[in-house]
Formats: sequence, C-alpha cells, structure tokens
Amino acid sequence: MEGEINLWSTKVNSMMEERQKKEEILKILEENARLSDKEIARMLGLEEEDVKQTISELENRGVIKRYKAVINPEKAGIDTVQALIDVKVNSERNAGYDNVAERISRFPEVKSVRLVSGEYDLSVLVEGNTMREVAYFVAEKISSLEQVRNTVTHFLLKSYKENGEIYEEEEKGKRLAVTL
Repeated sequence: MEGEINLWSTKVNSMMEERQKKEEILKILEENARLSDKEIARMLGLEEEDVKQTISELENRGVIKRYKAVINPEKAGIDTVQALIDVKVNSERNAGYDNVAERISRFPEVKSVRLVSGEYDLSVLVEGNTMREVAYFVAEKISSLEQVRNTVTHFLLKSYKENGEIYEEEEKGKRLAVTL
C-alpha cells in the first residue's frame, strides 16, 4: 500500500513539473518568441532537446497558434483605422452566441471577437484603411446579420499599449504640466 502511494505521489509531482515546465516555456515565448531552443533551455536549466520536444507538442496541440511581431503602426508609417464594435445578438437555441461569433470571425477585416459581459454580447475589433471603410463594413456586414440586434462603434484614436508593449515611453527629464 505504501509503495502505491509513493508511486502515485511521484506521478503527481512529475505531472506538476511537466505542467510548470510548459507554462515557463510559454511565458518565455510570449515575451520573446525569437529565442532559440538552446537559449530557453539554458534559462530554465533544461536540455535543449526537451525544450524542442515540448514546443513541438504545444504547436501540434494548437496551444501555440503562431509567432508574430508587435508592430507600432505609427512608427512604421502604417495608416489604418481600427474600431471596437459592441454587438448585441439574439442568441440561438443550443448554440448561444457561438454561431454568430464564428461567422463574424471569418471576415478578414475582423482582428478579434470576444464574448463579453454587460449590455452587449460581443466585442469585435475591426481594421480598415479609412473610417468610411470601417463604417461601411459595420453597416453592410455586421449589422445586416440576422442575429445582430444592435451595434455601437468606437473608433480607436490612439494606442498607448498593445500586447503588453508600451508604444511611447515618456521622455526622461521631460516635465509634466502642473496647474494650480
């Protein structure tokens, strides 16, 4: 009996260590996906092959969807317009909001779709070349869907932080305006 408990305890500890290793690798990749397997292994005190296998498994299981750069569009000279669209939906029996969310997700202008709490049901991030293009997309593609009851569009005027990256650090030595 005692041997079985020790074996069970060893398996549980091993599973926890494996989970913790995966979480640590994911944290590192989220911060800098350009690090090599060798560098990640060195950081975590693991074998390079172990890191390579773990990352491959996470990719195959769809945990890691893709690797991408966080780009500051203003500094890159990219002129696009983004808007957050709040969408109120008639939920479907046995499907809830999933069907309409999946349908909205398929439009190439849509960057993200999230189910949210509150007055509206979905929050949709849309990108286009002009405000007119985004407004047309909302009117013709989103609002025209049968399940959509109402939308509210919020055009994004400036981004200060995206995906954990602050776009403009305050200049050192720059004084803040003070009013009395």
